[in-house]
Amino acid sequence: MIRAGSLVAALLLLAACDGGPAVVHEKTDNAGPFPAADRPVARIVSPRWSTEEARDRLNEAGEVMAKAGIAKDMTVADIGAGEGYYTIRLSSRVGKDGRVVAEDIVPEVRDALAQRVVRDRLDNVSVRLGDPANPKLPDNSFDRVLMVHMYHEIEQPYEFLWRIRPSLKATGEVVVVDANRRTQDHGTPPKLLECEFAAVGYKLVSFDDMPSAGGYMARFQAVGARPEPKDIKACRLVS
Repeated sequence: MIRAGSLVAALLLLAACDGGPAVVHEKTDNAGPFPAADRPVARIVSPRWSTEEARDRLNEAGEVMAKAGIAKDMTVADIGAGEGYYTIRLSSRVGKDGRVVAEDIVPEVRDALAQRVVRDRLDNVSVRLGDPANPKLPDNSFDRVLMVHMYHEIEQPYEFLWRIRPSLKATGEVVVVDANRRTQDHGTPPKLLECEFAAVGYKLVSFDDMPSAGGYMARFQAVGARPEPKDIKACRLVS
């Protein structure tokens, strides 16, 4: 049962998301306190979970992007982008008039991806370094925020989801791909995922099994007013 309860700084941004100044939500002293996650948090062990060749043989990215409704001219964030498997394919999917922001919290991983983006001349991609509890996304900018096999690694999910909300457009969605297993085993039980999102004011739009991506895909939209951090109640699994 669920109860609600080092390249250098110049590589931080390769291209502006919309050509204008980026407004991001930094952590401030008066933003908290946020509840702690009442569950184990998986350790970041690798910037990849499978090879790109193996993933393409299963048409993983193609199926995920299609089910997520990602299309030409959209602006998409790839959170926990790692080596850029989705970043590269999202760049092609949204086209020259779309935008992709690829974010990671590990500087060396971010730097390697920034080099790849420059090497491949992906002019519609920006690469930036986020914080563990704050991806630092521009306000009112994204049609989709994509998180693939990384949600279980977020130490402060309520703050993280709270800070994503202002970055979504009115019809924007957060798309999570993960495995249906315990968080300590690098997955997230679907009921726990839905509860944690609901605690920050998101509703589940759709849920699909996604064997090609090693689990499932869940889509969420923000509804109503963003709750005050002090009013967010942590979720926990009760067996």
